[in-house]
Amino acid sequence: MATTTTTKTPKLPVTVDKPTPYTFDLGNLLANDPNPLTIDSSALESSLAAVARDGAQVLINQLLTTCPITSTSAGVLLSLPPPQTPLPREKPVPAPKAETKWSAFAKRRGIKPKTREQRRNLAYDEVTGEFGRKWGYKGANKAGQDEPIIEIPFNSRKEAERKEGTTIRGDKRREIREKIKRNERKQRSNQRNAEGRK
Repeated sequence: MATTTTTKTPKLPVTVDKPTPYTFDLGNLLANDPNPLTIDSSALESSLAAVARDGAQVLINQLLTTCPITSTSAGVLLSLPPPQTPLPREKPVPAPKAETKWSAFAKRRGIKPKTREQRRNLAYDEVTGEFGRKWGYKGANKAGQDEPIIEIPFNSRKEAERKEGTTIRGDKRREIREKIKRNERKQRSNQRNAEGRK
């Protein structure tokens, strides 16, 4: 019968002794070792692993001894203190957006932004029995634009005052273009107000 010899790695001590103690920022899970780094060049990997192991062990010891530990239904939670070391940002802090006329008006009147459900571009069409778009391509606001025959109300004042060269078919498209232009004018006006110009 062949005997197999198993070599067990010895357990390393839980405490780490250094001439100068570590400094910690537990909010960032940071342990600073002020001691000079001594690395054996002949066994580089093992010496680096030993330094990393010591740092991780000291950090775990500090977390378990100083941070409050609570047991919940989700498991054991360890509450970290607020971070002490300010970390640099990759990009500068964005400048606050200038308040537009609409946002100032909405704040005065207490108007809240629409919910996600209200912003959905779908509406139920009872004629077809399906959900269709409210606006955009084949939207409900463009209904009747492509119909071959358009009914004109009898004695319509709008038809009597219609300018020469315009048709009832182009009225809807004209209204949409005018709304877009009006919206662009409002946007430019808001931008000028934000920049402090009139």
